[in-house]
Amino acid sequence: MMGRRGQTRPTGVITLNTGSGAVAENHAYQLRTPVLALAFGLVQVQITTAASDRVTAAEVEFARQLAKQTQDFARCVERIHRRGVTAA
Repeated sequence: MMGRRGQTRPTGVITLNTGSGAVAENHAYQLRTPVLALAFGLVQVQITTAASDRVTAAEVEFARQLAKQTQDFARCVERIHRRGVTAA
């Protein structure tokens, strides 16, 4: 489970399943910051920086955290897939 900053609890949770058709794409641009697009059927989530022309240290840290957690997620999914386990 992801760590929480302080004691703040989420006010809502959205679960997007990674079944067939789920896509993750990074869109890099020369004149603006990148956009990470996550598509789950008809639902799409876009992650980008607050400003399209600059990046803060906090945004760099978030991107690194996102990459690490995504890599950890992939390892877990791969491990379960290799074992042939069907998660319930």
